[in-house]
Amino acid sequence: MSLITLENISIAFGHVNLLTAAQLRLEKGERVCLIGRNGEGKSTLLKIISRELAPDQGKVEYQQGCRIARLAQEPLFEPHHTVFHAVAAGLGKIGELIEEYYTLAHHMDAEDAEALNRLAKVQQQLEASDGWLLEQKVETVLSRLELPAEQKVAELSGGWKRRVALAQILVTDPDVLLLDEPTNHLDIEAIQWLEEMLVSFNGALLFVSHDRSFMQRVATRILELDRGQLTSYPGDYDTYLVRKQEQLDAEASQAAKFDKFLAQEEVWIRQGIKARRTRNEGRVRRLKELRVERSKRREQMGNMKLKIDGAQLSGKLVVEAEHVKKGYQDKTLIEDFSTVIMRGDRIGLIGPNGVGKTTLLKMLLKTLEPDSGTVKHGTQLSIAYFDQLRDELNLEESVFDAVGQGQDFIDIGGQRKHVMSYLGDFLFAPARARSPIKTLSGGERNRLLLARLFTKPANVLVMDEPTNDLDVESLELLEEVLAEFSGTLLLVSHDRRFLDNVVTASFVFEGDGKVSEYVGGYSDWVRQRPAETAAVAKPAEKKAEKAQASTTSAAAPAKRKLSYKEQRELNELPQKIEQLETALGELQEHVSDPAFYKQDNDAMNATLAKLQKLEAELSVAYERWEALDQ
Repeated sequence: MSLITLENISIAFGHVNLLTAAQLRLEKGERVCLIGRNGEGKSTLLKIISRELAPDQGKVEYQQGCRIARLAQEPLFEPHHTVFHAVAAGLGKIGELIEEYYTLAHHMDAEDAEALNRLAKVQQQLEASDGWLLEQKVETVLSRLELPAEQKVAELSGGWKRRVALAQILVTDPDVLLLDEPTNHLDIEAIQWLEEMLVSFNGALLFVSHDRSFMQRVATRILELDRGQLTSYPGDYDTYLVRKQEQLDAEASQAAKFDKFLAQEEVWIRQGIKARRTRNEGRVRRLKELRVERSKRREQMGNMKLKIDGAQLSGKLVVEAEHVKKGYQDKTLIEDFSTVIMRGDRIGLIGPNGVGKTTLLKMLLKTLEPDSGTVKHGTQLSIAYFDQLRDELNLEESVFDAVGQGQDFIDIGGQRKHVMSYLGDFLFAPARARSPIKTLSGGERNRLLLARLFTKPANVLVMDEPTNDLDVESLELLEEVLAEFSGTLLLVSHDRRFLDNVVTASFVFEGDGKVSEYVGGYSDWVRQRPAETAAVAKPAEKKAEKAQASTTSAAAPAKRKLSYKEQRELNELPQKIEQLETALGELQEHVSDPAFYKQDNDAMNATLAKLQKLEAELSVAYERWEALDQ
């Protein structure tokens, strides 16, 4: 039996149907990525599975004893709790005993008789309930996640709070792990660590993410929520992209045929007397049914229409920094950094959270003075700073007023445009445009920030984490717009694929205040970075790099002479790989058919086992080919 089975699940909020007769089976060992546009209902689906929300129709079945844990987008903690307390809280009442034992054992006065008596009682209670095993589990999880047990949760950054939330659910040893945007606020190193942890997770994983590199590394199946329907695509994210485009092309062709037939029938019914004389009542009824079917067909949600309102060209020189240094208290953030940024440069800033990326941005913008060194600006700079807009948002204000600023019309690229029409370009329906900002989801708020940013004429764009909560389609559109932007871009992001697709150079924080400049994006830096930097990379990071980019050596070793048997094997491998890929493709197409999941469990599991076997054989064949063809 599947760990979780959803049958004909439907739910609506107001007039919007988020799920319509949705079907899903989640098996042990699967890592399923749930994708879809902002507002499609992904978080709602996770809440239904975790029993936090009941569907309007349909049923959810769980394997007996199935334990489910969900990581929300914005985890909440008591600010006065320590990290240890917050993690132990995931165990309920036994967690309270573990926390009390930990506090007494580490902080009590050895002369306090009352505290000693209480410690003895707590120990007895822990022994009676197998609490020592769970206490050890808390300690192990804290160690694996490198979390400071004694630190107050309120003192942690957003990324570290997400680690605490993840630790809180891991100690429960769940069978099913539900993660909603787990990479938000995590730096690249933490994301790579999370990838490795999830790949080795023994249970079933269902997660929502917009990070394409993360999806490609972790997911074994893509589950798409589109216009209320769930569609399964076995394989990784890149395979999904190919299959999805094929599906959209077929859907568009079918819709065109349907509309053509409907138009012909509408012409016939309007012939009046001639139509009535035929007395073809069946044809009239069919036309009515066609009209109903057409009205029910939900069109695919459009993409945002982004256009940067470019100011006049800046001077050729944008920013020149010489021997800049900055530190706080005893910590050096930037040490002897020099650079020249020219018009048209697109610079990405790469480094862990708290290392000083935003500090460097502010010094380059001259909103923060360096401790030493100089920063000079070129002429005719018109700067738009994305991150500053977050602080300017009034949560009680409506979306319309936040963009219009009291006006009904705004000037975009020299053209006068109504605010409501402009917001429509950013996928805000009229009713949503009149809503207060506090009711917006994370993705909607980011779209609002982009809408405000692009009303400002600019030849220098500064963007600090613009990709959080944006769906993949919006991300890709933003990439296209930034790539075509004729001005200068300074970008902070932990999205590796976004950096690769947008920037032309990278400022990388390499520790001890050293900031080095490299040509290209994240993957280019991985290939170019010094050997000593790569040598100290953490194991998780090195594994992730191996998965996404092959490294090249300056001096390749001489090619080994193959034996007769090895040469014959090498000659046969391309045909074998082609046969495996063909068989795998046919099987993936069979599994992606919704009818596949209506079979009995034995037949379905046998097919899935065959699919996994083929994938393993193909992987071995590729590895053998690479080993021989050197």
